[in-house]
Amino acid sequence: MGRAGPGLSRLGKRTGRLHTPKRYSRRLRRVMYMSALTAIRCDPLSKAYYQRKRNEGKRPIAATICLARRRTNVLYALIRDNRTWQPDSPPITQSAA
Repeated sequence: MGRAGPGLSRLGKRTGRLHTPKRYSRRLRRVMYMSALTAIRCDPLSKAYYQRKRNEGKRPIAATICLARRRTNVLYALIRDNRTWQPDSPPITQSAA
């Protein structure tokens, strides 16, 4: 018995690496992707996360998508918990003045 067609297994499931949901907001996806690109340049924590994903062997676009998904998860958690964003502040050190 042969395959049903390119990209389909015998059970009808996708065999490729990428899968786009049937319903999603392209505008929101683009906004989150652009937000991740900006965060890579401006936020040291996001840049470190991106570099860690690159060191794991992910391609640049895939690593950026990972960061966008992480930022989306944080956003939804903030909404769920009814909280506001509080960036981590640097540790307070006392000077000898």
